[in-house]
Amino acid sequence: MGNCDLSRSPLMADIQPKLHITLILHVPIRIELGLEITDQQLKELRDNVDNVDFAAAAEEEKLTRHDIMAHVHTYAACCPTAGPIIHLGATSCDIGDNADLIVLRDAFDILLPKLAGCVKTLGEFADEHKHLATLGFTHFQPAQLTTVGKRACLWLQDLIFCEKNISRIRADLKFRGIKGTTGTQASFLQLFNGNYEKVRELDNRVTKLAGFPASYSVTGQTYPRIVDAEVVSSLSILGAAVHKMCTDLRLLAGMNEIGEPFEPTQIGSSAMAYKQNPMRSERVCSIARYLMNLVNNPLSTASVQWLERTLDDSANRRLCLSEAFLAADSIMLTLQNILEGLSVFPKVISRNIEKVLPFMATENIIIAMVKVGGDRQVCHEKIRVLSLEAASTVRLEGKDNDLLDRIVKDPYFAPILDQLPHLLDPSTFVGCAPDQVKYFLKEEVQPVVNKYISKIKTTATKLDI
Repeated sequence: MGNCDLSRSPLMADIQPKLHITLILHVPIRIELGLEITDQQLKELRDNVDNVDFAAAAEEEKLTRHDIMAHVHTYAACCPTAGPIIHLGATSCDIGDNADLIVLRDAFDILLPKLAGCVKTLGEFADEHKHLATLGFTHFQPAQLTTVGKRACLWLQDLIFCEKNISRIRADLKFRGIKGTTGTQASFLQLFNGNYEKVRELDNRVTKLAGFPASYSVTGQTYPRIVDAEVVSSLSILGAAVHKMCTDLRLLAGMNEIGEPFEPTQIGSSAMAYKQNPMRSERVCSIARYLMNLVNNPLSTASVQWLERTLDDSANRRLCLSEAFLAADSIMLTLQNILEGLSVFPKVISRNIEKVLPFMATENIIIAMVKVGGDRQVCHEKIRVLSLEAASTVRLEGKDNDLLDRIVKDPYFAPILDQLPHLLDPSTFVGCAPDQVKYFLKEEVQPVVNKYISKIKTTATKLDI
């Protein structure tokens, strides 16, 4: 396991008690499977399972340069009668790797409800604004209209994918089990006098007692390090999804269409007093970028594990796994805070639409003219000329788009002037967006929310974010 104290990693803060529990989990089973262990030894182990002298263990590790054996010695000092059987037949990874898997599983169980909470709050936002037309953008250039709620569903879809991916990986996690030094279970086979069925029974029962449905059928000294790569990859993908969303929010904040929470006493800039920078979204992007890049560590670690195992995985894993979950947890908390305080500014959105809507409406105007007997090609040419004139006014003179005024003043379009208000209604340009939101929330979002509803805590506004 290396020369680092397990307690140095924040994610592993509760690994020491689990280490001691794992050490004694299999002792009662050994009695049932035929090993001679006394009731007094078992009682002594149980009575001292929480009697962890971390300071003594740290001092012992300085001497032994081995974390597991430091705790074995410390535990044995509390249990003089049971000391001789502690760690009997086991290797460090029978303890450390299994404890890591317990922590990874529990970390997923902490993170997933927070992700579901963001899904719930964003879903409510999408539903509230499913009819509010807004400019769509491709290449960050104005495109066909969408709705504020439909755009939120694009973000939601990424989060739904992440939930499915993370929950699958959490469900696929297995226990390393009791496999011994190189995964052959040789020491346990010796303990059970060559009875492999008893070895299998020990492995299976310890696995079930740890709360796992199964253990990895074959291992080297460690559980497959490719598992770590899959775990961190799922979190890195979450980082990418949230980074895209918060980047969009930052762009929209720059257009004054949407704003993240901004406190009455908050200062946006030390120099420019008027600034309302989207610092929460910027923070999320910053941490998410860190999270996205962590995945290279477990990929590299998995690729350089020589034969049954090398120890250059240990220190890297303790940093990478911890930081991945802490980073993911941080962006979920901050994202929840952002979503609960999002503000939408419909009048700004409407004004931005008005700047380009006349150009977008030209196809509708052409169709309307043809319906009253006009020639499509003639109408198209008139619209083309007027559009170029209006565009020149906007670009060269800095004036508002006056294409509609030019159309109204042109006698050619007199037959459809009474239709213009309808032809220019933004709600007629959003297609099926409101219905898409409705069914997406019902069919894909709500099932995820229902899955975690009893564990969701959606009030993050009072957090010190």
